[in-house]
Amino acid sequence: MTGERWAIYFAVTGFATVALGCLAGMWAMGMHPRLLPLASASAPARIPAPAPVSKVAPSALAPQPIETHAAAAPDAPPPQPPAAADEAYYARLRSQIHWVPTRLGREMFMAPDLASRVLLAKAAAQRAALSDVGLGFQDVYGVITAETSWVPRRGSGRNGTASYGVAQFEPTTAKALGLQNPEDLVEAVHAAARHMKEAAEWSRTRIAGLRLDAGERALRLREGVSVYYNLSSRGRAAWNGRNTDALPMPTRQHILNARVGALEAGFLEAQMRASQFGAVRTVAVASGAAGS
Repeated sequence: MTGERWAIYFAVTGFATVALGCLAGMWAMGMHPRLLPLASASAPARIPAPAPVSKVAPSALAPQPIETHAAAAPDAPPPQPPAAADEAYYARLRSQIHWVPTRLGREMFMAPDLASRVLLAKAAAQRAALSDVGLGFQDVYGVITAETSWVPRRGSGRNGTASYGVAQFEPTTAKALGLQNPEDLVEAVHAAARHMKEAAEWSRTRIAGLRLDAGERALRLREGVSVYYNLSSRGRAAWNGRNTDALPMPTRQHILNARVGALEAGFLEAQMRASQFGAVRTVAVASGAAGS
């Protein structure tokens, strides 16, 4: 055996002797090392994905075995509760609302300007997913127009029950919709959109058996939304999609005003789009003139 091979042999033997000595010392002191299974190269070890957060029974809160030793990032903020997230969303919208003096009858009130109304109607329609039931932001705008002409105030229904805010919610309806403050403009319009979604689903079942073309069905669907929004359960039950002319006058007026309000919303959006296009066009022309 050459000198080089003898050197390698003694080095390996010495390393093995030291390792065995260390293990023997650990066993003597009661420090028994755990033998961990080796992960297969063809099937990498998988860390279980975290379960979705949901409400659980107290009995299910027993300590669970630790799956991984990876520590959470120390600077990561805690998850935001849904209520706080909603409030942050509402606060952002409130900061974009512009209030202006508005005449209603012989009195002056403060109300959101036209651009704020469109902005709020669009936000509420999108958050409530009204497109899923064949409605849009114009319908939200129209219903609020039919209720209060976008002037937040207190009112009273035919049964004498007080109603509040721009969407005229009675306390029981507001509570059912999860509306904390019916007199808050932003929250009330969003609650109105959620209520309209329920109304559209109800209306669709009422007219399901009618032979109607697409335009007529859309018209009847919106009539049903006003019926649902405007009448009690007993009053709603009398509507079958064909007897709108037999409804109480306030309900028929609500249908008409909601329809006019929806047309106004469409006109306002077109007008705002045209003004934006005109501003861009003016800048482009001015830039071209300056460079020539």
